[in-house]
Amino acid sequence: MSRKISIELTEDEVLVLFEWLHRVNERSQIGFEDQAEQRAAWNLETMLESANPALFAGDYWERVQAARDRIRDSEG
Repeated sequence: MSRKISIELTEDEVLVLFEWLHRVNERSQIGFEDQAEQRAAWNLETMLESANPALFAGDYWERVQAARDRIRDSEG
């Protein structure tokens, strides 16, 4: 039995990570070394999806872009 670990994420991180994981999980040629890696990615995507209150918002893509902008390292 595995011990559970909690990780705290900001709403911006949830949005950005969910979108990235969704793309990764949709691509069949990603090259998971073991099916357990794919299962863990699917499980994480599901957890992020349930923690994503903006998922069905009409301005979802604008929110994702704004979150990316806030997280991105500043140039300079």
